[in-house]
Amino acid sequence: MSVNSALTGAAQAHSADMARNNYFSHTSLDGRTAMQRMRAAGFTGSLMGENIAAGQTTADSVMSAWMKSSGHRANILNCGYRFIGVGHATGGSYGHYWTQDFGG
Repeated sequence: MSVNSALTGAAQAHSADMARNNYFSHTSLDGRTAMQRMRAAGFTGSLMGENIAAGQTTADSVMSAWMKSSGHRANILNCGYRFIGVGHATGGSYGHYWTQDFGG
């Protein structure tokens, strides 16, 4: 898997938006889905997915949580995803907001 700047931008923007506006959802407050945010950031691939988390204070702890969740783990291990972008922001009631955006 390779880091993709469009996916990184979308992931970072979503984490920052959740922290700034104190919410936790795959759907932005403006109604955009993860896929719409990735497209708007410039990702052109046909396969997309997203993991989000809130509250974990380190990258190790959020990865551990995602790997213990069947749906999140499936995204991480999906061989169809060739690209990734990761975002992290602090703020809001959870303190830490994490986003992984995947593309293929």
